[in-house]
Amino acid sequence: MDSPHNFTPHFLLLSLLLVSIPLSSSQSNATTTNPPPSPPSDSDLCNGVFVSYTYTKGSKIPPNDTKNQPYRFESVITVLNHGRDELKSWRVFVKFAHQEILVSASNAVLSDGSSLPLSVENGTVFAGYPSSDLKSAIQTAGDVTQMQARVELVGTQFGVAPPNVPLPKNITLATDGWKCPKATQKGKNVLQVCCTPDPDYDNTDIIDNKYLPRQDGDLTIMYDVVRSYSSNYMAQVTMENHSPLGRLDNWKLSFDWMRDEFIYTMKGAYPSVVDSSHCVDGPQAKYYQDLDFSNVLSCARRPTIIDLPPTKYNDSTFGLIPLCCRNGTILPRSMDPSKSSSAFQMQVYKMPPDLNISALSPPQNWRINGTLNPDYKCGPPVRVSPSQFVDPSGLPSNWTAFASWQVVCNITQPKDASPRCCVSFSAYFNDSIVPCKTCACGCSNNKAARTCSATAPSLLLPQQALLVPFENRTELTLAWAYLKHQPVPNPMPCGDNCGVSINWHLATDYRGGWTARVTVFNWGETDFVDWFTAIQMKNAAPGFEKAYSFNATTLGINGENNTIFMEGLPGLNYLVAERDGENPLKNPRIPGKQQSVLSFTKKLTPGINVPGGDGFPSKVFFNGEECSLPTIFPMRSSQQRIHISALLLALPVLAFLLMRA
Repeated sequence: MDSPHNFTPHFLLLSLLLVSIPLSSSQSNATTTNPPPSPPSDSDLCNGVFVSYTYTKGSKIPPNDTKNQPYRFESVITVLNHGRDELKSWRVFVKFAHQEILVSASNAVLSDGSSLPLSVENGTVFAGYPSSDLKSAIQTAGDVTQMQARVELVGTQFGVAPPNVPLPKNITLATDGWKCPKATQKGKNVLQVCCTPDPDYDNTDIIDNKYLPRQDGDLTIMYDVVRSYSSNYMAQVTMENHSPLGRLDNWKLSFDWMRDEFIYTMKGAYPSVVDSSHCVDGPQAKYYQDLDFSNVLSCARRPTIIDLPPTKYNDSTFGLIPLCCRNGTILPRSMDPSKSSSAFQMQVYKMPPDLNISALSPPQNWRINGTLNPDYKCGPPVRVSPSQFVDPSGLPSNWTAFASWQVVCNITQPKDASPRCCVSFSAYFNDSIVPCKTCACGCSNNKAARTCSATAPSLLLPQQALLVPFENRTELTLAWAYLKHQPVPNPMPCGDNCGVSINWHLATDYRGGWTARVTVFNWGETDFVDWFTAIQMKNAAPGFEKAYSFNATTLGINGENNTIFMEGLPGLNYLVAERDGENPLKNPRIPGKQQSVLSFTKKLTPGINVPGGDGFPSKVFFNGEECSLPTIFPMRSSQQRIHISALLLALPVLAFLLMRA
């Protein structure tokens, strides 16, 4: 038996062990306490739409250029909907700043319909594709895959070598109804912004309805699916002109199929090239093995569609579509509302995995143009409420399209684009014509092949020269320059190179009014049916009274009633092309011509200076195309009598030269 002295140390040791256990446990609990939560991210703090641009990597690419070295860049645009409502048809503007050329973009298209690769150095707008809408966290219980779009960009930029980062100047949400402050930089490679709803924007149509409202534009295109099956559908394409000065002649419509679709049949229009080889050599023939591809109209990824002539309107195979078959002519509503639209139908075959009745995807990157017409930029297709059509059976009811998209196109002036028509000025008080500008409609870029000067100002002309083609005017021009003591550059100025020219002649100016004469010349090879011209005058338009040989009226544009709209009278609406003279071996070719005198009163425009500039137009349009104007007006000359005397003496010489020209 242990003695008491032996018991005490053991007891004390056991007591210490028992006491040390809870102490050790307490210390363990203290060291394993959860760390403090990390601060929320910038996107979590955004109660709206969070947009970011993240530069991921870049590298040097050939060629070597010490002054302007190109580099590859890869970036990601993220659009995250943290708002309360669904974001319809999201669009993001990126203000690029380093001469960027965009090569590819995933999950988006360019909103102006341009195809890649494309220079975007001045910035561009991206639109979501194939998914253009972003749901909210409330609608999806926070499912980020339905709330977020991620666009991966690949392109070329110039001058910013790694490790420096070529961030854009700004990034913003371009969807209507949102306000965005200037984007801020996060670290070295991120630009971000939080956009919030604009309280002044009426967005009830977006929130309360399933579809976005239809938008206004110079030209709108409706893509209506009128019948749908699992493997194909029938679409009707309708183009409507809403611009008072816009029109199209021989329109050509093109777009991109994004999911290997192809056109099987069409009514009311036709592909410019009928070719099924892309299908035969591609996945389409492998899937549709029982389909006769010799009947397929177009397998091109980007087909070009043209209108049919009026003779095909009643054709049971190609026509019988309302608004079709007009030779590609779409007029302003101010000329003829019944001819301001055009339509056609096409049967479109789909490819896996889109083989169900509701899997519908409209083509992208729409583009439309015509002959001597304005240029249009078209946005992406936007899903709108289904269109309604009159029941073809004649019953007093409407039937609804299966699905509808709207494409909005607006008239634009492309960078460095040349006009296709020009204007010359003349007046009763000066016997010289101020001609169209040198190279008004462009000149050849091959300087070595040019024998004329593209920079020398055009030389004044005698009245007789208006009817003479430029290539036959040399002797007349030199003789007139000699009489007027006008220096002649060497080489002489190039011509205007315009297919259509318009002469505005100030004919009279008296106390109560004044008159002008308008002459339209067609120097091209194309006849113009239902032509029109429009004259904008800053101060004189309210005094317009009538045109004697044209059908003319004043037109209000953008709230200003300063435009005179003129078209040919019935039977005179045909501006013929240039044709041979009576003796082609001796006589120059003769342009097509239409002419009318216009009268004005001064009662409604007191104080205008007609000869000083108010009697000349500030803008001139032909078939919707804005024409090049001279930079000077005819001048009153103190030596007018001497000039007239010299002209009388020189008339025999000029007549002789004209006969030789």
